[in-house]
Formats: sequence, structure tokens, C-alpha cells
Amino acid sequence: MTTPPPTPPIRVLLVDDQELIRTGLRGILRARFGFEVVGELSDGAEVAAAIGRQRPDVVVMDVRMPGVDGITATAAVRDLPDAPPVLVLTTFDDDAALAGALRAGAAGFLLKGVPAEDLQRAVRAVATGDGWLDPAVTGRVLSTYRTGAPEPDPAPDTTGLTPREQEVLALIGAGLSNTEIAERLFLGEGTVKTHVGHIFTKLDVRDRAAAVVYAFDHGLVRPRRR
Repeated sequence: MTTPPPTPPIRVLLVDDQELIRTGLRGILRARFGFEVVGELSDGAEVAAAIGRQRPDVVVMDVRMPGVDGITATAAVRDLPDAPPVLVLTTFDDDAALAGALRAGAAGFLLKGVPAEDLQRAVRAVATGDGWLDPAVTGRVLSTYRTGAPEPDPAPDTTGLTPREQEVLALIGAGLSNTEIAERLFLGEGTVKTHVGHIFTKLDVRDRAAAVVYAFDHGLVRPRRR
């Protein structure tokens, strides 16, 4: 029997102005768990150049930094060709920063101080194209995100989505990954990814975070309370 080749580690770029935080993250994202930290930065201004040199699979980014902050840096990353996903680190009470990161195109949001396993799961999720939206903060972020935007339709408007796609969209809004959706609906993960792609196209949303906003705004899922 041929032994399958080992899975390459997920390459991670850490961006946080606090060395102590970076040290903790580095300890969690070790090779024994399937990760490789390929670079560490303390300023968002350096992120684009570092991505060009290191080719990370995921950028783990703090939102509050002196110089160029994480929101501005995330927007700059999204403009790069073949941009890696950005997983944003934040605190529970920083709604404005979270909303800004959502608009900038972050693939996921993680609270500082979560268990190590949650950080590892979040990095793996965004590395494979999933989103990671912590339910403890999602509802609060959405209320800030919608400030100044047109009022949503009073009733769900999922014109063009099949019943199965509506189910998948609701679960995306609840913060589930593709793997978790597949398990919940007894589907193959590839089938879920196909549904997600169709949802993005039909709703004209660019990514998972925008799909979550749509799901909340159209009553397909309700914010959870902490």
C-alpha cells in the first residue's frame, strides 16, 4: 500500500504590535498541530510586502495597532492578487473595529483569549475557504455594520435560492463552517461548497461575511446573546 504524502502545514503570518501576544499565538500555531508561522509583524504597513515574500495561507491580524491598523491592512490585502484570507483578532467590546474589518473583507473574527483549540479551528477554517464568525460578537457587529445603510426588506427575500440553498445560507449566518453544515444537513462537503458558490452568485455577495450580513438582515437567523 502506498503511503499518502504528508499534508503540508498551514502557513501563517502573524500581525500584532504586542510581542507577548505574538509569542502566545506562535506557541499555539506550532508544527505539531499542522501550522508554520512564516513571519511576524508589528505594523499593518508591512503586511503586503510580507505576503509577497512569505506566501502565507492565512494572515492572523490584530485590528488595533499603531501606524497602519488592521482594518486598513485587511483592505490592502484584499486588493492583492491571490490574496490570503485574513482572520481578525479583537476584543468583545470593540464593535466599531469589527464592523470595519467586516467591510474590509476579513474572512473571520476571533476574540482574544479564546481557547487554543478555537484559534486552531479558526485558522484551519479560513485556510480552506470557510469563514469564522464568533457568535458571541456577530450580532453586535451587524448592528454597527448596518448603520447608515438602507433598511432591509421586512420579510426574507431569497428569490432565486432553492430551499436547500436557503437552509445553507441560514447555517452560514449562524456561523457554521462548510464541514459543520455538511454534518448538519447530511451532505458531502463538496456539495455544500457548490451550494455556497451558488448562493454567493445569486445574492451578488463577495464572500462569507457578506452572506452572513444578508442572512441576518433578511431574518434567516437571529443574533445570539452571550
